Amino acid sequence: MNNEWTMQKFMKGAVLLTIAALIVKALSAVYRIPFQNIVGDQGFYIYQQVYPFIGVLTVWTSYGFAVAISKLLADAHDQRENHNYRATILRIAFIYLSVISIISFTVLFLGADVLARWMSDENLAQLLRTGSFVVLLMPVLAVLKGSFQSQGRMEPVAYGQVVEQAVRVTVILIGTYIVVKTGSSLYTAGSTALLGAIVGEIAGIVLLLLFVQNKSSHEFLKRVPNTIKIGPIVKNLTVISLSVSMSSLILLFFQLVDSFTVFSSLLESGMDRLTAMETKGMYDRGLPLVQMGILIASTLSLSIVPLIAHTTQKKTGRTAIPFAQLTFKIALLFGTAATLGLILVLSPVNEMLFETRDLSTTISVFCIQIFWLSLILTMTSMLQGLGKVIFPAILLIIGLIIKLLCNAWLLPKYGIMGAAIASNIGFIFIAISLYLYLYSIWKIRFAPARFYGHLAVACLCMIVTVMTWIFVADSWLFDGFSSRIGAMFTALTSVGLGAVVFLLYIVKSRIIAEKEWFLLPLGRRMAMVQLWLYDKNRKR
Repeated sequence: MNNEWTMQKFMKGAVLLTIAALIVKALSAVYRIPFQNIVGDQGFYIYQQVYPFIGVLTVWTSYGFAVAISKLLADAHDQRENHNYRATILRIAFIYLSVISIISFTVLFLGADVLARWMSDENLAQLLRTGSFVVLLMPVLAVLKGSFQSQGRMEPVAYGQVVEQAVRVTVILIGTYIVVKTGSSLYTAGSTALLGAIVGEIAGIVLLLLFVQNKSSHEFLKRVPNTIKIGPIVKNLTVISLSVSMSSLILLFFQLVDSFTVFSSLLESGMDRLTAMETKGMYDRGLPLVQMGILIASTLSLSIVPLIAHTTQKKTGRTAIPFAQLTFKIALLFGTAATLGLILVLSPVNEMLFETRDLSTTISVFCIQIFWLSLILTMTSMLQGLGKVIFPAILLIIGLIIKLLCNAWLLPKYGIMGAAIASNIGFIFIAISLYLYLYSIWKIRFAPARFYGHLAVACLCMIVTVMTWIFVADSWLFDGFSSRIGAMFTALTSVGLGAVVFLLYIVKSRIIAEKEWFLLPLGRRMAMVQLWLYDKNRKR
């Protein structure tokens, strides 16, 4: 009975953590839209040039290391002969993370001028110095999260993540609005935005500390025995943290490559500095769109890892194959719909969200990443559930190198469009390589040919419907409104109409069974609609 209750508690916490992660990811994507409206394309360029530096370190430490610490602590429950083993892991993790944080802080703070020169914009140094303080709080945050997760206490972690992100977004938007309205420079606005990350972290740490029990505090302060070897613990922390966070880091690393190459390449092509800044800022409009497009895949990837890990360890009962097949089909289904739908409505969406339709073609190519990332996140999560983490991480690194090389090749030839193409080439390599590797160790058929055929027809129906509607809306229906209001009506109605047509065809084709819909968030309603349509057709 106790084990059953513990499992129920764990699953409840895991669901809560998934919801919290979804909220955090949504906030991370959405806040960039009003932020760009406040600071403009030049201000957006300034922020996005520096954000990847901070994002890589925070994701790796607060997410990757938290998972690594929780795994080692959970394994330590079996170390009955040494009650100080958990305290050893916590201390080593904290010291190791502190060293990484201090080194990262030193590189960012003292090397800000050098890094800014490498990005061809020396004014970015002040943002790097401000952002460098974010990494100093990472050890406390990661150790607290890892400790709670290892105990199955997901609630504090979930609440902490949401509070941290909510405070961060609030400070960014209110702070930058005040700075811009008072006439300060856009670089000051960028520094204020990065300050929001620091305030958010402090809020998250304070909340987590409120959940700390006296027992946990005492455990951390125990004297570490000299008999325990530090090397293996440090190695496991490094390998696990990098492996589990690499799929989340890959988009940030691609942004980091663009930070060093795109703006400088535009300058070398003869573009003046202000135009180059605004062009890079317009290019970065694609980032929040991609983040919103991969929300479903991100949610699925969070839930599939423990599910596959649990079912593969069971000797009897249901295997992990049906769950893997469903996850792949849903990721492919909605990844395709989000990519194609966004490309179709990109011009009015661009104007609705960012005031102009500039660079819509380039942003459309940029948004093709949604399709590849949906598959990449899903497959890396499957492999992680199977315990395969090293080789997928290597493939992601190779993809990053390909992105870097393609930027150097394509930017001088095609300008800003070259960077968008280079990102897709890198992700295509990663997606295909991951699929081949996954199939080599787990020979399952993810979907029948019928699924792909119906998916193609659903896409064709959406294309015809949306393109026809946009032509009517743009040229006649909403033509009397102001440009941005008209774009808003066109975009929202097109998105709604396209989604309805696509989903109705998918439901009518029944390529996702009713029992499969029930396993997904909000899937119950889709299952009910599908059953209603099926019964209606059968009665005819």
